[in-house]
Amino acid sequence: MDQNIAAFVGSIPEFYDRGLGPVLFADYADLMAARVAAVAPSSVLEIAAGTGIVTEALRKRLTATTRITATDLNPPMLDVARQKLEKANGVEFQAVDAQQLPFVDAAFDAIVCQFGIMFYPDRPKSFAEALRVLKPGGHYFFSVWDEHRYNRYAGITHDLVKRTFPVNTPNFYHVPFSCAAIDPIKEMTLEAGFTQLEISVMTIDKTVADLDMFSKGLIFGNPIIGQINERGQTSAETIRGELLSLLKSEFGQMPAQVPLQTLFYRATKPA
Repeated sequence: MDQNIAAFVGSIPEFYDRGLGPVLFADYADLMAARVAAVAPSSVLEIAAGTGIVTEALRKRLTATTRITATDLNPPMLDVARQKLEKANGVEFQAVDAQQLPFVDAAFDAIVCQFGIMFYPDRPKSFAEALRVLKPGGHYFFSVWDEHRYNRYAGITHDLVKRTFPVNTPNFYHVPFSCAAIDPIKEMTLEAGFTQLEISVMTIDKTVADLDMFSKGLIFGNPIIGQINERGQTSAETIRGELLSLLKSEFGQMPAQVPLQTLFYRATKPA
């Protein structure tokens, strides 16, 4: 894995939040927050919080007394989240490596991670750390993207990049979809010590009013922009324009219908 594959810095957070957030993350964030609220936690740790899309949903869904600690590896992403939640009570932000959590044992009732574990170099360690900081009987809610064939926007983007760079192809669009196989994630979760593992498929047919902004998010709102710029053969904007045409052809003129599919997990720490 590229050492910068998880580096969401520079202008990436803005394009991520505005271009990808409304399409890929907001609906799933609300679904995630509803499931977390159902267990009525008094303290929640969010890992890979990004620009605070799930954090906002959690704050709306949870009681006013619930404490939320939102963390991410990338301070620039958290800067966006702080701005959006500057008036929210009971939310604190901290730059944190999910593989080495700086919290005491049994500190949280619930842990939330939407679309984050795919970026961890040492996933078993991240599960062990999550188990450690959960209270007995606490729950770990996390989600990952299903395969490209169930998320055609990603397959289309990757295929375009591969055609543009047939040699030394930028590999970012492999990473977010690298945990689609259930068994390896199930085994890592159980081997870490979690029990009562629940797994469900969550499908959404998303109406997208602005494919132009979505295409910008897909190219400028993640580390693939750095991979494209490093190669220097074709401008990122040229690729983005081609991608917009492909998205319109695949999903229709705006408003377009874009199918999304994720895998949702809930794991419990033994009481």
